[in-house]
Amino acid sequence: MKPLVVITGASSGIGAATARAFSAAGHPLLLIARRRAAMEALGLPDVEIAEADVNDTPAVAAALARAVARFGEPDLLVNNAGLMALSSVVDQDPGLVQAMFDVNCVAMMKNSQLVLGGMRERGRGTIVNLGSIAGKQLYGDHTVYNGTKYAVHAMTEGLRRENAAHGVRVLLVAPGMVDTELLGNTGEGAVLDGYLAYKGSIGGGLQPTDIADAIVAAYSLPQHISYRELVVAPTSQDA
Repeated sequence: MKPLVVITGASSGIGAATARAFSAAGHPLLLIARRRAAMEALGLPDVEIAEADVNDTPAVAAALARAVARFGEPDLLVNNAGLMALSSVVDQDPGLVQAMFDVNCVAMMKNSQLVLGGMRERGRGTIVNLGSIAGKQLYGDHTVYNGTKYAVHAMTEGLRRENAAHGVRVLLVAPGMVDTELLGNTGEGAVLDGYLAYKGSIGGGLQPTDIADAIVAAYSLPQHISYRELVVAPTSQDA
């Protein structure tokens, strides 16, 4: 059996597509998200499903222990769970400000800590963090989300440098516009309308499978090769 792959935010979008891709390649999976039914509906074999908030470290650690008992140690962690709520800062819900940093940044680091020790001991392993093109440039009504993704990019590079000498790859996949459920926390109005209008003007954005394919390609390289950073966007996206 191939090594265990751990994926957060696995109930939909990029996470679900990545789960399907690695399952098709023969990997057992630990899938972590808040919607068990959606993960079960994927119908994948050799899967440990954890219905948990990514910031609930004890729950994630317990799920990881169950998966390791079944499938062995993880060789890949995909920190995919994310939250995007677009708004001007003056109108932003303070609770969503905190939630975006908790999900996009804090959980990523805490869950990386759960696997890094073992990966360093084994002298191999890969962590893929989902950043964003919004971690490289600013967009209107993205200020808080931009901030979380700039942080993700910086922390990913820091983790890469800390672990390179131990044979552990840490790399960033930064998608451009993708057709996912990520906008679920952006209320109706001009902000959402503008985003959707631009998305429509470029053909709807990439599909989650496009990003999943990029993740699989990066992981499939020999362990001594790392892409470090992949920016994956529609050819038609000009910003």
